[in-house]
Amino acid sequence: MDSLIGHPLPPVTLVLGGQRSGKSAYAERLIEAHGPGTYLATAEAGDADMAERIARHRERRGGDWTTVEEPLELTRALKDHSGNPVLVDCLTLWLANLMAAERDLGAETRALTGALAGLAQPVVLVSGEVGQGVIPATPLGRLFADEAGALNQAVARAADRVVFVTAGLATVLKDQQNKEKTP
Repeated sequence: MDSLIGHPLPPVTLVLGGQRSGKSAYAERLIEAHGPGTYLATAEAGDADMAERIARHRERRGGDWTTVEEPLELTRALKDHSGNPVLVDCLTLWLANLMAAERDLGAETRALTGALAGLAQPVVLVSGEVGQGVIPATPLGRLFADEAGALNQAVARAADRVVFVTAGLATVLKDQQNKEKTP
C-alpha cells in the first residue's frame, strides 16, 4: 500500500518483512517523502558479504541522509537525534549485536519501547520477520528466532503504525493514526 508514501508520519512506524522483501527501500521512501532523514544503521561489516550489503544500501539512499552507525546503543542514539525523521535499519541486526555482546535482551527491549513514546521526531523502524521460515536447527538459531519474535511484538504494540512488506508490496497491519487496527 504505497498510498502511505507522502502521508504524515505517525510518531512510530514499524516496517516488517522477510529477507529481500523490500522493507528497507519502503521505509526509506516513507522518510524521504518528508525531507532529509537520519539513517540509524545497526549493521556492522563483519565480512565481505555484509560490507557489500551495507554499500548497496548506502548507494540506494544517496547522499541526502545523515547516517549514524550504532550497533548497540540504539535507545540512546534515538534520543540523541531529534529533529529530522529517523529510520532505524534494522532491529534484527541490533538484536544479533546485543546477543553477541551478551546484553540483557529483555531490558534492552523495554528501554527501546519505553523511549519510543517520548521521541521528538517520527521514527520508522525496520525489522526482519523471521517467524515465517523453518524452525532453526541450532539452539542459538531458535533462541534468535524467539527473541526476534518477542522484540517485534513489543515494538508492534508500541508502534502507531505497523506495515508488512513482501515482494515489495506493503500491507498495513495496524494504523492508529487512521483508526484502522487489527487486534
